[in-house]
Amino acid sequence: MKILTIVFAATLLAQTSPAALAQMSHGMSDDGHKMAGVKVSHAWARASAKMARTGAAYVTLENAGAMPDKLVSASAPVADKVELHTHIKDGAVMKMREVESIEVGPHAKVMLKPGGLHIMMIGLKEQLKKGSHFPLTLDFEKAGKVTVDVAIEGPGAMGMGGMKMEGHSAGEMKH
Repeated sequence: MKILTIVFAATLLAQTSPAALAQMSHGMSDDGHKMAGVKVSHAWARASAKMARTGAAYVTLENAGAMPDKLVSASAPVADKVELHTHIKDGAVMKMREVESIEVGPHAKVMLKPGGLHIMMIGLKEQLKKGSHFPLTLDFEKAGKVTVDVAIEGPGAMGMGGMKMEGHSAGEMKH
């Protein structure tokens, strides 16, 4: 019986693509989301003005595991450079600053959202148009790479299906 099981496993392994093997070894489902450890959901970005050179993406990170993890980098084909950012208050002015990583504690949820932690896309290669999508790859210290589909919402959206943020312009984000 053991020999039959080993032969079956070897046959199955030989017929599995390298990409599928990589996903299985990282505990990922077919759609690229983590099945255990860090789960990424609610990936969205705001539409950009035609000439905007920067934009931001937002996601919710949820760690179902017992060990902490960190988001250490991100990449997207729509931008030359992607950084992890936060907002800090400097006197009466809110400023964006790059952060080295974003910690996701065990059994914790971290929401990247406007006015807080976010993924900054610098050197946009195209206008982010409402209703379209782009892939975003997040690289975690322990969970590895996870690619999600980012839905582009309206210019003043807050990630709730197109709700607008009162009192803010939809223009380019400033550093």
